[in-house]
Amino acid sequence: NRWLTCRSLPPGALERIADTVADRLRVPWFAGAVKINVSLVPPLVLLPVFLHVAALHFLLGLVVLTSLPVVVLWYYYLTHRRKERTLFFLSLGLFSLGYMYYVFLQEVVPRGYVGYSQVVALTCGLILMLAALSRAKKDPGYLPIPASNEKSSHQVLPNKSVRGSSNGLHGVTVSGAASGRAVNGEAKGYSRMSAGEPEGVKKDWCAKCQLVRPARAGHCRLCGRCVRRLDHHCVWINSCVGEQNHQAFILALSFFMLTSVYGITLTLHTVCRGRTPFVALFYCPGAYSDYSSALSFTCVWYCAIVTAGMGYILLIQLLNISYNVTEREARLALRDNTGRRLLGGLVIDTGQYNRGFLCNWGHFLSLGSSPPQRSAEDIV
Repeated sequence: NRWLTCRSLPPGALERIADTVADRLRVPWFAGAVKINVSLVPPLVLLPVFLHVAALHFLLGLVVLTSLPVVVLWYYYLTHRRKERTLFFLSLGLFSLGYMYYVFLQEVVPRGYVGYSQVVALTCGLILMLAALSRAKKDPGYLPIPASNEKSSHQVLPNKSVRGSSNGLHGVTVSGAASGRAVNGEAKGYSRMSAGEPEGVKKDWCAKCQLVRPARAGHCRLCGRCVRRLDHHCVWINSCVGEQNHQAFILALSFFMLTSVYGITLTLHTVCRGRTPFVALFYCPGAYSDYSSALSFTCVWYCAIVTAGMGYILLIQLLNISYNVTEREARLALRDNTGRRLLGGLVIDTGQYNRGFLCNWGHFLSLGSSPPQRSAEDIV
């Protein structure tokens, strides 16, 4: 009615309409209608459409494959700025894997250049990657929330003493709470303190969760929880990466890289006969001779773009592990100017936990194997 009469909408009307549509978007089911998350819809609908459009012509493929990463990065910064959790990236990743596997079986395998053993190897890699991803989606090492925090919470003020308890620690005095800027999900207003621990052991007070957290733990504002040895909040798994799931996260990335590179190699060997995979990726004259080859070649380029991005993430993770530094600690060190850039800025060495390459990797491989109360993460 307002559109027909050329009257402006009241403030917040579009947001309320969008919320109503998102709430009413449900599918019938035996136990009742199931609500569908709106962020799941775009990848399921737009990805096949864009890839099929890109397969129509070389120029269309260039435009689509260039615009897709830009749109994904824009949506990432939009959600990251608003501190919102979204299933968009997780659904995009999972559906991309499923659709690429479907195109491989439908368009590449029937040509007869891919053997049965190669299909089995690719399928096993995919299954192992999904298993590691499932493990990475579990508890990253959340600190238990005190029971008193469920009913009420109090604010930590500067130069004030606050009595509280957390994890069986009673009578802890917190003073001089800082109100520093939040970095990588770090909550504002926590104080560095000593809670009757041996000298050299540092703990934090989290004003959001109202608990004392061990060293290297951090508060994620997207999850609203404190996590042991918080590395970062990963939008691709829609969860934090911490002490309990960091190893599974690295495994998932590694299996993805191996499976993706292997699938790209098999497809290029089939579509571009007689050329090495690297050359065929940039020069394949017969790629657009028929629609099947064009679709396979477009999917290869899409996989190559995603693999390059994930490869960069994996490289940073491996370098951080080698220097025993988390992504959160690296960002805090950059903010406070307490770390030094190494390897062209790819890694930030804080020097606080670095004990050498072998010791650092041994420490990473032993994450989660000891009880949290006696974890080596609490010792500086």
